[in-house]
Amino acid sequence: MKQRLTLLVCSITTVISLLGFSVVAIAKLPPQINGTPLPSLADMLEKVTPAVVNIHAEGRQVVYDPALTDPVLRQFLGNHVREKRTRGTGSGIIINARQGYIITNAHVVDGADKIRVTLNDNREFKAELIGADPKADIAVIKIPANNLSELKIADSDKLRVGDFVVAIGNPYGIGQSVSSGIISALGRNNLGIEDYENFIQTDAPINPGNSGGALINLRGELVGINTAILGGKSGGNVGIGFAIPSNMATNLMDQIINYGQVQRGHLGLTVQNLTQRLASALNAHVNKGAVISSVIRGSAAEEAGLLEGDIITHINGSPILNGGDVRTKIGNLRVASRVDLRVIRDGKPKGITAVVGKSLTQQPIQQPVWRN
Repeated sequence: MKQRLTLLVCSITTVISLLGFSVVAIAKLPPQINGTPLPSLADMLEKVTPAVVNIHAEGRQVVYDPALTDPVLRQFLGNHVREKRTRGTGSGIIINARQGYIITNAHVVDGADKIRVTLNDNREFKAELIGADPKADIAVIKIPANNLSELKIADSDKLRVGDFVVAIGNPYGIGQSVSSGIISALGRNNLGIEDYENFIQTDAPINPGNSGGALINLRGELVGINTAILGGKSGGNVGIGFAIPSNMATNLMDQIINYGQVQRGHLGLTVQNLTQRLASALNAHVNKGAVISSVIRGSAAEEAGLLEGDIITHINGSPILNGGDVRTKIGNLRVASRVDLRVIRDGKPKGITAVVGKSLTQQPIQQPVWRN
């Protein structure tokens, strides 16, 4: 009996050759076997997919004739500058249904003068750009719509390698699609994708057009914003995708909504990755962290009492894996906020509280310069 049930479940489609004709027999899966429901993500997805939207962005791009780089030729023939319309597709996530706020990637709406949002129920709206942070690839747009669904946000710091996740988005602009996988790694940085990186790596298939879409857990909660892939020759998915953690994304989103920009924090120190040799020289029995290599005079780090040779192991309770972690975690904190650091000094743990200062190279990020 068990063997017959296994055959019924596994053999969905059977092609039978009969008298020269192809007869396709479809075996319908039962809702349960021996009283046990078959596993399915359908119920959960029915609740969360309405909160994931398709984004269509249009803009203008200035095109120069590459043949006319010689200034003498330009003098006689002109610059031959022209504009062309650009179009792109991506995804977004409704975070605040009451006010119509949608979070997406900055590169999805970069340079756009028209943004159109298509909901899961096929309603379409023109969107307003609230602001963007290209350094971390986060943008916030807003639509004037009622009866919206929003995604609940999970604590991405609690994710573990091996957790099951589901990616929802608009790959290649074909419409909303769902794929599943696991978390392959956490805290990926120094990839050269963004200035501030703390990526979740997943093998859930992510393709062009998924950017800005949702990475959710099996409870239907947002854990990340799908952002980039390590693609093959065709540019498609090879099982290595990256998502911005929900904690990082929503912190930046709140700054954009409340202040119109992200004002990056700065402590005034430089760090390097902790190696086994450095740990031994500093009498530290740890293998992860970042070593302070210099402290700027008069900086927030000096005022807090941080010293060269201190090993930063935690920031606000989150473990530090390497120097890139320090840059990202501090850079995502707003100026004047307090930050608790755990360091190892002379082989002993020590707690230090600092007040985040303004970056010495602080530049205003993209402001809302248009409305449509």
